[in-house]
Amino acid sequence: MSGAWRTFALATTCAMGILAPPRAQAAEYAQGIYVLGSRGPLAGVTPPPGFYFESETYYYSGNLGGNRAFQGGGVVAANLKNDTSAVFATPIWVAPAEILGGNLGFSITIPFGTPNISAGAVLSSPRIDRIIAGRERDAGFNVGDIYLASFVGWHSGNLHWSGTLLGVVPSGSFENGQLSNIALNRPAIDLSGALTYLDPVLGYELSVVPGITFNWINPATQYLTGTEFHLEWSASKYLSKELSVGLVGYYYNQLTGDSGSGDRIGPFRGRVTSLGAQIGYTFKLGEIPVSTNVRFFREFDVRNRFAGTATYLTISAPLWVASPKADAESRTLVAKN
Repeated sequence: MSGAWRTFALATTCAMGILAPPRAQAAEYAQGIYVLGSRGPLAGVTPPPGFYFESETYYYSGNLGGNRAFQGGGVVAANLKNDTSAVFATPIWVAPAEILGGNLGFSITIPFGTPNISAGAVLSSPRIDRIIAGRERDAGFNVGDIYLASFVGWHSGNLHWSGTLLGVVPSGSFENGQLSNIALNRPAIDLSGALTYLDPVLGYELSVVPGITFNWINPATQYLTGTEFHLEWSASKYLSKELSVGLVGYYYNQLTGDSGSGDRIGPFRGRVTSLGAQIGYTFKLGEIPVSTNVRFFREFDVRNRFAGTATYLTISAPLWVASPKADAESRTLVAKN
């Protein structure tokens, strides 16, 4: 087969992928604003009042092969590979104030990184007026949308639980017509709860984190991603006070279809399940306890999404923690007021 015929055949096959609804991709950029697997062991535990900092390094590698279509940033493409590396920097403040007997906290997360996206064919784009067959690559470093969260956490014996309200504010770094975007440019609200059972004597930890994401339209592309459900869990064993190992996993299911005048691939819903392992280790840097955790996930039972692996390295440490005496005085003052 000549080069011209190969190009024609590839472009035709990819274009047919757009016309085949069961093979199309769900959610703009095939991902939610909630990063699956970001909450793992001890997810329901709220630390004592103070300031904390957490850095999460994230790497995802996945494929979308065959004639399935992908849409992101106004671009429709097929036969994709996604290699994303990113860092999520999060300062956290747990206030001395209480709500219904629980600790009140706030956080802000700023993501930045480089999605390295390659496509077998670009079928349409705001920047082109023709089908481009042959491997196209797009990799650009930028700052993601800003995550603002408030949470309340409670404790009772070995049980720890919390509720979180997460709001996503577009950062303005989104580039229409670009496959590589850390910023998804869609405002969203995510509601989640977390429950942790931690037995300090036997050294067992179990956590579960269900949540639901409500999306607004991407004003640059007029694409509205549907409502999404996500569930994360972990089961760990502490081998010592410093070292833990265990299993982790997540489940995602898009509850409603995509829509909007910019949706060119239909109201399709995504789904994915993953299973993996984790190892955690805590050490002291001077007098500061530093917690580290590595989590690895392998995805399966994937529908209308990339299928691949996700890896996390989480490092967290207290910058300042209220002394028990000062904390008790603050709670008394709050109660009197």
